[in-house]
Amino acid sequence: MDKITEKKYLVLDPGSASKKCALYVDATEVFKIHLEKENGKFIGETTTKAGKEKISLTEREYRSAFVYILDLLKKNKFIEKNEDISGVGLRIVAPGKYFLEDRIVDAKFIKNLETAQKEAPLHVTEALLEIKEIQAILPSVVIAGISDSAWNSTMNEVAKHYSLPIDLAEKYGIYRFGYHGISMQSVVSKIKLITDTIPSRVIICHLGSGSSIVAVKDGKCFDTSMGFTPLEGVPMATRIGNIDAGAILYLLKKTKMKPDELGELLNSKCGLLGLSGTSSDTRELITLSERGDEKAKLALESFVYGVKKYIGEYIAVLGGIDMLVFTATIGERSSIMREKICEGLQNLGIVLDKAKNDTTVSTDTFIQNSTSKVKIAVICTEELKEIAGETAKLI
Repeated sequence: MDKITEKKYLVLDPGSASKKCALYVDATEVFKIHLEKENGKFIGETTTKAGKEKISLTEREYRSAFVYILDLLKKNKFIEKNEDISGVGLRIVAPGKYFLEDRIVDAKFIKNLETAQKEAPLHVTEALLEIKEIQAILPSVVIAGISDSAWNSTMNEVAKHYSLPIDLAEKYGIYRFGYHGISMQSVVSKIKLITDTIPSRVIICHLGSGSSIVAVKDGKCFDTSMGFTPLEGVPMATRIGNIDAGAILYLLKKTKMKPDELGELLNSKCGLLGLSGTSSDTRELITLSERGDEKAKLALESFVYGVKKYIGEYIAVLGGIDMLVFTATIGERSSIMREKICEGLQNLGIVLDKAKNDTTVSTDTFIQNSTSKVKIAVICTEELKEIAGETAKLI
């Protein structure tokens, strides 16, 4: 391949509790880095042809990740100068019909994103900061905003609607959009590669700082746990998940909080953190629970309970289940959480093989017992690869 014609795409996934980035030369990934906080310290894990390497980061390097990553790419000779980047792909998690498709980031896009910021502050704020930083460093580069909801657009019509008056829903665009669509697209593609076909009834548990449980029918989204914003669904690291709307109105009246203040509480101080009072990290909560911390135990059990309820609900609406999939940080790494979720589901045909489960970490494999009627898989999501492909198509 002539270097002059090579297209180098830098793709970014600014999550609510971590950041991922990769460099693709045409369709080939040549560099990847996952930035997160572990045991109170900022770390990064790079993946290249030479293998994986863990590195320590300062908080400043983590916060200004784009600058840090560009310097790292130049230091390791993946690019010579910033201008070698042909385009940037950015995962966009934002409510509204405008964000149901991939778009080039321009002034209109940014204006719509700023409007959506109050509804999904954890992700939209990070996306706006990334866009601002990218434009400051690479003012002429094309940025592709890749929708995290587009894949969910096949959701069945009943699931899309809240029981609001139709004219009110239409006026303000209040529908269930769902998120983690990029991850679902990746996982479904990998299921087809692994099994040569896509089972008719699949439930995917994307479990991380943010979590989605998704019902997949014949390879397409049928229903998903997240709604108008990423707040709905199971209890998450710091997000509330499902709550009675009446409780929200009651809180507003009793606390005298402003809507923005309540939004901050529901997004950043609830979920596992709110229930435990100590941590939003399942690894830390497992350790605390084993030491007898009852609040940590309650937080974990609430998370597991929420996931189980959605699995049961989706088995009902799908008319059964052929495959249960675990993906994302918790789903791929935590054998303990997978075991807790599958415990008690034997009557639904879901039987885990403990030995297989215990030895599976971030590997695509099946972990069901030989007696299980349902296939149980751990599949590593490749969101960055999906973002890169959609970025190349859009640009």
